[in-house]
Amino acid sequence: MSKKPLTDDSPLIIATPSLRKEQQGWLKSLANERRLSDATLEAYDRDLDQFFSFLTMHMGETADLALFPGLRPADIRAFMAQRRRANISSRSLARSLAGIRSFVRYLEEKGLAESAPFNAIQTPKYSRSLPKPLSVEKAQRLVSPEQSLATEQWVVARDSAVMLLLYAVGLRISEALALTPKTAPFPGQDAMTVTGKGGKQRRLPVLPIVQSALQNYVSFCPFDLDPDEALFRGVRGGPLSPRIIQKTIASMRSSLGLPDSATPHALRHSFATHLLANGGDLRTIQELLGHASLSTTQAYTEVEMSELMDIYQKAHPRS
Repeated sequence: MSKKPLTDDSPLIIATPSLRKEQQGWLKSLANERRLSDATLEAYDRDLDQFFSFLTMHMGETADLALFPGLRPADIRAFMAQRRRANISSRSLARSLAGIRSFVRYLEEKGLAESAPFNAIQTPKYSRSLPKPLSVEKAQRLVSPEQSLATEQWVVARDSAVMLLLYAVGLRISEALALTPKTAPFPGQDAMTVTGKGGKQRRLPVLPIVQSALQNYVSFCPFDLDPDEALFRGVRGGPLSPRIIQKTIASMRSSLGLPDSATPHALRHSFATHLLANGGDLRTIQELLGHASLSTTQAYTEVEMSELMDIYQKAHPRS
């Protein structure tokens, strides 16, 4: 994993080779055991670099393993204050602290650090933004080929198939665009295997309407589709970019009366929210979405309650 360049005012050397070795060992363990995505690993790597840079300036010597047993809560608070001065958000600071704590626990298991000073620090509080799903009617209109603004029939079929994978199967846009003709569920295939974040695979049911949409796209697609290459293509024949689907949905907002929050990911939110509203249980929805933690999926229960309260306040005579 390549290291990010330091800022101009940072020391050239912020960690000794022995500390760097443990850093790489920790990242490798996260990749192998927790199967975190590359993006998450890179974020944790940067966070740890920032902590090493702070320690080097704070202690007046290059950050080394020998410093960790002597760290106190005041040192961690000083680090957090420095990051606050750099205008880092509470959400980012909470993630940074979580990563550093994970690294220290890794060192503690090897007898190289104590995690107590880090656990004594309260995690910054921040408001979690709720998912913004579309209504059933607006989601159905968005994925309908009849509502497309495209002029070429194969592009209409392509866009509809991609959006149906997001709304009717709950895929992430990256998961949908990673499909190949070999892995896509065509008519007669009632399930598909998807590789999600961190290389985790999950088995998903597929409705006939999705299978038909995929077959319809393939029948109109003007390009030869290799079984092992990208199923969805751009107008020049290369793999379809997520940005194209984002722009497509953005252009449809005004004609369909959609809010600015209508994005490809909003279709995935809608998939989960509509399942929950119709009796789906959280554990099943967690599996379908590929969430590592149930707490992530529980955000959809808050959306449901928010909508119920809105209806209650508008309809109840004593509200």
